[in-house]
Order: sequence, then structure tokens, then C-alpha cells
Amino acid sequence: MILRLLTLVSVSALGWLGWRLISQDRVVEAQRARERLEQAADRIAANFHRSLDAEGRLQGLQLTITKDSFSIAPPGRLLYYPRTAPEPESEAPGDTFRQGENYEFRDDRPLLAIAYYERLAQTDDAPVRAGALLRLARVLRKTGRKERSLAVYQRLEAIAGVRVAGAPADLVARHEICVLRGGHEDAERLLAGLRDARWQLRRGQFEFYWDEACRLAGKRETPDAVRVALAQAAAAAAAAAEIATGAHDPAQVVNAGGIPILSVWRGPVDHRSVLLATVDSVLQQIAARENVDCEALDGDGRNLAGRRAGQGRAVLRSAADFHIPFTLAVTARPGSADAAMLARQRALQTTIGLMMLFLLSGTLFIARAIRRERYVSRLQSDFVSAVSHEFRSPLTSMRHLSELLAEGRVPSEERRQLYYETLVGETQRLERLVETLLHFGRMEARAHKYKFKELDAGQIAEHAAAEFERELGNARQIERAGPGDCRIRADAEALEVALRNLLDNAVKYSPPDARVDVAWSRTGSQVAIQVRDQGLGVPAGERKTIFEKFVRGSAAAALNVKGTGVGLAMVRQIVAAHGGEIRLESEPGAGSRFTILLPASD
Repeated sequence: MILRLLTLVSVSALGWLGWRLISQDRVVEAQRARERLEQAADRIAANFHRSLDAEGRLQGLQLTITKDSFSIAPPGRLLYYPRTAPEPESEAPGDTFRQGENYEFRDDRPLLAIAYYERLAQTDDAPVRAGALLRLARVLRKTGRKERSLAVYQRLEAIAGVRVAGAPADLVARHEICVLRGGHEDAERLLAGLRDARWQLRRGQFEFYWDEACRLAGKRETPDAVRVALAQAAAAAAAAAEIATGAHDPAQVVNAGGIPILSVWRGPVDHRSVLLATVDSVLQQIAARENVDCEALDGDGRNLAGRRAGQGRAVLRSAADFHIPFTLAVTARPGSADAAMLARQRALQTTIGLMMLFLLSGTLFIARAIRRERYVSRLQSDFVSAVSHEFRSPLTSMRHLSELLAEGRVPSEERRQLYYETLVGETQRLERLVETLLHFGRMEARAHKYKFKELDAGQIAEHAAAEFERELGNARQIERAGPGDCRIRADAEALEVALRNLLDNAVKYSPPDARVDVAWSRTGSQVAIQVRDQGLGVPAGERKTIFEKFVRGSAAAALNVKGTGVGLAMVRQIVAAHGGEIRLESEPGAGSRFTILLPASD
């Protein structure tokens, strides 16, 4: 009970200590995580401020605006261009086609118009050729020559870098081909070109051709919102740049179509450049190397862009303190700092668990050892008591008979002879008891030396049974049976001691008129010697323990059979020394059969 109480106190104290350590580790880790978050926010804000001042550190759409030029880097990023942007393609003057248009509209003479336009379509001047092809296809279409009109539009589509009717020639041709054919594939090609910003268009042109392409494709689709927002921001920037003396904030956030766009102005008034990028993309760039989430807030603390998926309070870096166009809110990502803490806590929990397991295992081991010692001590006490009784019985008989003989109180010579024979018998009994104990002591100390010889198992069994039968007198007959060729290598004396112990138990635990059998046989490479009785039998729970030293079965108490409790332990040790094994088969009330299995000698 005291050991259990001490164990419970120790385990409880160890568990409490582990819980305290884990709690303290959580607090320390939370402080460290906050410090790391503060440092990350400082780095992000400082990096953002430097990126605003240094060209090329932020990725986005770069507009260069001068009095006479307008350029975009990288090209092909705007869905449509500001109205102030010069058109890169040239277009033939309208007077070039005046005569043909007179034939077409004023005189209503389409054949003369076709001839005139076909002649101009052969020129090497691309703008003139494109304008002539557009008008030629139009006249052919009005006169019902659809196939020829389609072929002319296909020729026009192959001419790039020129404009007709204020729009890129190949775009106009592609649109008319879609109208004439009415196929969805052509409309999808037109939509793909508009998505890829293949042509430099004004906003009205883009919206017209986009709606037309969607109508011809039989679908409803809206342009990419971010690219539309960039186009709107570019238009606003171009309009602002028209004011030569206007002053602009170096960096500001503008709302274009509901999407916040960062604009960063650089350069002198007559040669300005402006970087346009969505605030979302800017947040991704400035926090690319940090394992945090960033959010952009306006002056009122409302979200402009970004997300706050992390846990805990955000670290704020204000626009005024760091000279940036918006306030930064930085939060740690879920699991970013937890992995190391969880690993440490697992290691600590594992260590404490192992310590508790070791403590419990040690306690269990000690408890079992104490229980075993108490059990062995009780068995030894029983053994000493049994041995004392075994010694006392013959000694008492010998003393009594010796006193009668010494005092001459023997009534007759026959009685005297009987007393002498009894003294011899008790002396032999005492000698066997002493020899048994000495044999057992030598076996326990592994000091017994066996003398192995090639012998016949049947002869050893026959001799042991005969000797034991002679000692019993006519009180009990032991039946013996077996073949004559059962050769083994054995120590005859030791094996007879084992058989004698088995026979002694068979007689003591059987009724007076019960039969005891000794049999031997050979099966394959083994020789079996069996001793069978018709006694009380051995319960199933005792069939292993009765072979341990000092252990006596429940039948000994039931029948008040005296003994030392070392007989079967000696049998097991002797059989094991011969390389064999002993088996027990028993049924309560039907007797027991002990079988010694030994290797046969070839």
C-alpha cells in the first residue's frame, strides 16, 4: 500500500511538473512569435519604402509619358489604352478612296467601285492596300458576292500594323469574317486576341469588339477585372500627366473598378513614368520571403487588399511612420510558429511519458519482486517445516526403539529383531531424505556431475520400479511394460532418482488399492518413460507450478501428504540435464501421467 501511495504521488508530481513546463513553454513561444512578427513587419515596411524609391524593385505595369510619346512596359498588358496615347499604326488618308466612294455611294455604280478598289488593292502601300480591301469587301458584300467578300476580308486580315476606319485592319477583318461565317470558332479566336491585348484599342473600341465577339460566340463573358482596373488606372494616369505643372503624390492608391491600384510616380514633369500594380500583387512581392499574411488598410482601418488568415493580434505599421501609401497589418500564418513548439512539446511529453512509464515499470518490478520474495519466503518456510517433520518422524522412531533396546525392555528375541529391522528402515529413510536434499542442493548450484553412459531405458525403469516395490513390501504392486530396445545416453543413478520421485508421488497421491504403471517405448528419435497413477489428479492451474521448487499441489493439503516440495523440481532438472523434457497429462479424479522424453541413442 505504501509503495502504491508513493508511486501515485511521484507520478502525480511528475505529471504536474510536465504540465507546468509545457505551459511555460507556450508562454515563452508566444512571446518569441510576437517578437518575430514585429521584426517581420519592420522588414516588410522598410522593404516596401525602399521599393517605392528604387526603380525596378516592384513588378508591375510601367507607363512612360512624355509630350509626344506614350509607352508601356512590358507591352501587351493593357486591354485598352488611354485616349491620349498615340496610335502606332498608320492609316491612309480618306481622299485616297474618294473616287471609288463616289462610284459606290453617289453614282450607285458598284462595278466601277469594285474595279477602282481592286486597282488600289494592288499597290505596295500597306495602308492604301488595307483601305482598298476593306471597301472592296464591303461593296462585294452589298452586291451579294459573299464568298468573294470573305476572301477579300481574309486578305485584309493578313495585313498587320495598319489601321482602317480608325481600328487595326486585322481586327476589323477578323470581326467581319465572324459576321459572315457565323461560326463560334472564329468568334473564339477574336475573343482570344482581345484577351491577349493583341491590338491597341481605345476603351470604346475594346468594349464594342468584346460585346460583338461574345454575341457571335453565343456566350456571356466579362473581361478580367484586374486588367480592366489596370487599363482604367492607366487612363487616369495619362489624364493626370497632361497637366504639365501638376504635382502628384509619389505613391498613392487609386480605386479602379473597385480594385485598389498602387501608382508610383517618378521622373520630371516633362518625362514622367508611373508604375501601376494591384495592391494585392504588391503585398505578395514585399512579403515574399516572410512566412506571414499581409493586409493593406486605409486611413479608417478598412481593408483595401490582402487577407488576415492568421491567428492572434495583427502588428500594424502606419503609413505616416514608414512613408508608405497605406497601413500594413501583418499576422502570423497558422502553423508558421506552431511546428517548432509542437515538436518541443511532443519531445517533452514523450520524455515525461517515458519517465512515468519507467517509474511505473520500476514500481511494478519492485512490487513483483517483493511479492516473489514473500512467496519464496513462504515456500521456504513451508519447506523447512516439511523437512523438519520429515526428519522428526524417523528420528523419533529411532530414539524410542533405541531406548527400548538399551534399557533391555524388549519382551522377546522376535520383537528385538523387529526393532532392529525397523531401525535399519528408518535409517535408510533418513539417508534417502538427506541424499535427496544434497542432490537438490548440488543441482541448484549446478555442481552435480552426471555420468552419461549408453543404457537401456527399460532396464533403468525396471530396476527403479523393483527397488521401490521392494521398499513398499507387499503393500503395493507396480505394473511394468515396454520393449527391450530403448537405448539412451543417461546417468543411471540420476534417472533412477527422477523415476523414484515420480513413483513416490504416484503412491502417496493414490488410494491404497489403486494401480501404478511404469511403461517405456520408443517413438522415432525419442524414448518415452511413463509413470501413471489413478489418484486425485492435478488441477489445470497447477500443472506448471508443481515443477517449481518448494511448491506442493492442493492434493497434498487435501490428503495430508507429507513431503519437501523438491521432488518434481529435481525431476525437471535431471530430465533437462539429459536433453529431454517432462510432460504431464492429468484429469482431476482420474489420475495423472508423467512422461519423460529423452533423445534415443542410435
